[in-house]
Amino acid sequence: MSVKQLFDLTGKVAIITGGSRGLGLQMAEALGEMGARLAITARKADELAAAKAHLEKQGTEVLTVVNDLSQFDRIPDLVGQVLEHFGGIDILVNNAGATWGAPAEDYPFEAWMKVINLNVNGMFFLTQEVGRRAFIPQRSGKIIVTASISGLRGNPPNMPTIAYNASKGADVNFVRALATEWGKYNINVNAICPGFFPSKLANGLIDKLGDQIVAGTPLGRIGGDEDLKGLVVLLASEAGRHISGQSIAVDGGSTSF
Repeated sequence: MSVKQLFDLTGKVAIITGGSRGLGLQMAEALGEMGARLAITARKADELAAAKAHLEKQGTEVLTVVNDLSQFDRIPDLVGQVLEHFGGIDILVNNAGATWGAPAEDYPFEAWMKVINLNVNGMFFLTQEVGRRAFIPQRSGKIIVTASISGLRGNPPNMPTIAYNASKGADVNFVRALATEWGKYNINVNAICPGFFPSKLANGLIDKLGDQIVAGTPLGRIGGDEDLKGLVVLLASEAGRHISGQSIAVDGGSTSF
């Protein structure tokens, strides 16, 4: 098989949660450009409609599903809509996430539950549902989790986001555990760990600490609009078929020291 064929995703079906903007939309652009048919999901219908129009301009087939992954009882319907529309699922990108900044000693209960429910619980229940109904029966699948470098280390003292760090650390070990358990079904499970990228979650910190962040990054910049595209295609395609259980930092080298 040629290298081009290894990266080709023509006809594959990918679900991307939080796919209407930011990192999710960047990954949707990449998978669609390589031929995948996309199901993007998010909470806001207007943002999904805008993302669908944007992706269709590049020639990508797109299904949108309004869904809140923290409402666990709605997850089976989400998967059912994708299966009914496309007839199968090949790739799952667990990208939807939330954060909340507060000192650990003052961290609100509702904030902790919001972050953990979306970043860990909803991610697991969706993965479980897709696994049971698509990946395990067909004996194949690619699972990609958007974790974070915050799941690989602690934050500086002026970035108090303990629930986010804890949830992303859980995502990293989730990937290790599930890759081991579902490898027998030919399912690859990996995480992408972005550093600082412009996004709704990170823009506040970038505005406040941008110079400090750049100074602590060997490549001397924050992430850009194309910096996740190559990796998500690698992990979603046959080019990455022997990669599983890994959490790969895309951070300009900031976790290298």
